[in-house]
Amino acid sequence: MELLKRIKARAQQHLQCIVLPEGTELRTLTAANNVIRDKVAKLILLGNPNAITKLATENHLTYINEATIVDPDENPNLDKYATLLYDLRKNKGMTLEQAVVLAKNPLYLGCLMIKAGDADGELAGAQNTTGNVLRPALQIVKTLPGVSCVSGALMLFSKEKQFGENGMLMVADVAVMPNPTAEELAQIAVTTGQTMRAIAGTEPRIAMLSFSTKGSASHELVDKVTTATKLAQQMAPDMAIDGELQADAAIVPSVGALKAPDSKVAGSANTLVFPSIEVGNIGYKLVQRLGGAEAIGPILQGMAAPVNDLSRGCSVNDIEQMIAITANQAIAAKHLLAN
Repeated sequence: MELLKRIKARAQQHLQCIVLPEGTELRTLTAANNVIRDKVAKLILLGNPNAITKLATENHLTYINEATIVDPDENPNLDKYATLLYDLRKNKGMTLEQAVVLAKNPLYLGCLMIKAGDADGELAGAQNTTGNVLRPALQIVKTLPGVSCVSGALMLFSKEKQFGENGMLMVADVAVMPNPTAEELAQIAVTTGQTMRAIAGTEPRIAMLSFSTKGSASHELVDKVTTATKLAQQMAPDMAIDGELQADAAIVPSVGALKAPDSKVAGSANTLVFPSIEVGNIGYKLVQRLGGAEAIGPILQGMAAPVNDLSRGCSVNDIEQMIAITANQAIAAKHLLAN
């Protein structure tokens, strides 16, 4: 797909340093080998160096020797990272001794590397749950200013090229927030728009989805979406955000023109915000399985620096794509900081 080629090319042009805490996991190691071969990112692998080297040799992964390999248990910078963690968490009751132990945990160490400026992003989850990946990220990397919740976006690539951006739709939340409040839903909308800009390089047209379009139904669930829409518009006046819209009114021009004729988003939305994770998760999987769409993600958003979570059933290709996406998020974050 053309967009995925652009994402990879952008990563190759602006090399970022991505840390992979699951360095002894074979799919991760194979993906790392391919990423280094293709010069998509600089990589830090966390794990026992002997185990990583043995696994790489056995599987003919000849580029792994170009990665930086850090042993969490024999880390010469342990004191540096433990002190950083202690400073961040001492007000929460953490002792320096506890910080030393946690700084040897690869998921904590990866986030500490980002916080210290030694890495630009992290990708994990092939062996760990979302909760395990997110916990140190929230404690160390933390969320963006003005954002209190992390959410998960997906890129959906449909064979129906008339929808979204040549068949691509950014959708959220499908991974983290089960039942967001109106305020959290507004944050999800804005951060998903930022993800659209960072990853696709496209201006978002954000539809706040509901079972109602512009007051066609009355219910407290509709009220949450209309409130979230107003809050999101206030948070990001530079983004095209509208709601509440039914799914067909959001993406089908004729339906959008009929149901919401004054909307700048209806009928042409490329970014869809679901009212709850239940709707989002069910919706994207139905489109994926019944409609043959390809789903890439989830892409975690709302963090102060990119930390992404893999499905434990991920493929090598999934990991490669997510490393490139994580690199693109880091590039975009640096660009925003510079401006």
